[in-house]
Amino acid sequence: MRDETPNSWEARADAHSFYGFTDLPSVNERGAVVLTHGKGPYVYDVHGREFLDANSGLWNMVAGFDHPGLAEAAKAQYDRFPGYHAFFGRMSDQTVMLSEKLIEVSPYDRGKVFYTNSGSEANDTMVKMLWFLSGSEGKPERRKIITRKNAYHGVTAVSASMTGKPYNEVFGLPLDGFIHLTCPHYWREGQDGETEADFTARMAQELEDVIAREGADTIAGFFAEPVMGAGGVIPPSDGYFQAIQPILRKHGIPLIADEVICGFGRTGAVWGCEAYDFIPDAIISSKNLTAGYFPMGAVILGPELTDKLQTASDKIEEFPHGFTASGHPVGCAVALKAIDVILNEGLIENVRALTPKFEAGLSYLAENANIGEARGKGLMGAVEAVRDKASKTPFEAHLSVSERIANTCTDHGLICRPLGQAVVLCPAFVMTDTQMDEMFNKLEGALTQVFAEVA
Repeated sequence: MRDETPNSWEARADAHSFYGFTDLPSVNERGAVVLTHGKGPYVYDVHGREFLDANSGLWNMVAGFDHPGLAEAAKAQYDRFPGYHAFFGRMSDQTVMLSEKLIEVSPYDRGKVFYTNSGSEANDTMVKMLWFLSGSEGKPERRKIITRKNAYHGVTAVSASMTGKPYNEVFGLPLDGFIHLTCPHYWREGQDGETEADFTARMAQELEDVIAREGADTIAGFFAEPVMGAGGVIPPSDGYFQAIQPILRKHGIPLIADEVICGFGRTGAVWGCEAYDFIPDAIISSKNLTAGYFPMGAVILGPELTDKLQTASDKIEEFPHGFTASGHPVGCAVALKAIDVILNEGLIENVRALTPKFEAGLSYLAENANIGEARGKGLMGAVEAVRDKASKTPFEAHLSVSERIANTCTDHGLICRPLGQAVVLCPAFVMTDTQMDEMFNKLEGALTQVFAEVA
């Protein structure tokens, strides 16, 4: 419960902080959790309480909260060259080296990189690139963007329009021309008697039908997370990308992989598209790009889009877009170190080693009568609460079951995330077997307590 002392940390947070993506009834009752430091996958608050953060911050603190190499990379670059931009043909040496490294570890044999400060800005930038390309090629009507319901692509006006979440209606979004297909969640969206293969075929046919209805010459691109993250960790149905990519290619529509969450190891592969065996036309990266130690995003262009955008830019002698901190030298130095840490210091191997234990833990929780589905890929997973398992009937909304589960977990020293009726786990790549046991034991205890309360 919250500290009601005048001028407490909770009161100070309330007085001067405007909360985003926060359940206000919970924070009004319990107060904000004000943190001071972290160690490995644990964080500590102003009252000295320890929490195992099963969210890795916000998916991104994959090397833990006190990795010395990442902190040293930032300190060294601040001492050497603390800030610059990437405008006017000027950029830091770290920016050049990071671009080389990103193409090297990408699925592409060549390409180019454009930097932003976040995944939202990177998705927004990619849309502007596609619109710029359409206009340059004499096809100004080619502006529509296809995504999926329950997808999450960011919070700028454009990226929020791509995000298939009903809460964006309060902002008067989506903007015109943003089309949301069915979420490829077989457990929830499959029809009675429909096999998973049939479901995938129906998703592909829906795409084909939408292209026919809208006109392929009006569609600029298709954006997809390999695994939907903020939608509740929703892996695609089997064969989904193999079914949709040929349709997109046939109609000349670029496929953009939003790898903000999946990229750099979360699925057990370097890229989510690698985990699902497809090569997109461009990749959106952020979060794990710097292991959360610096705000940065990147648009990684494959060969075809690189060539087309270069031609379009050459026509007007520039690409008129950018951010003051694009390609920030400290961020690039941190990213170079983060990639090295993830790929060469055993972190991605630890993801692969822990995945069977993680999957077993999810499967065990799925035996609970009020867990309708346990799902995931690599070290990202979710359990979805239901009132009735057979009918997949959710709990009544006013019960706020997932929020109650997450709050109960917090009371017992575990941070996890409620998303809809699901509770999401995305632990740091530095987790140990013992910490994994702690995570699942505390979550199981919270599930038992809350389901008893709402039965």
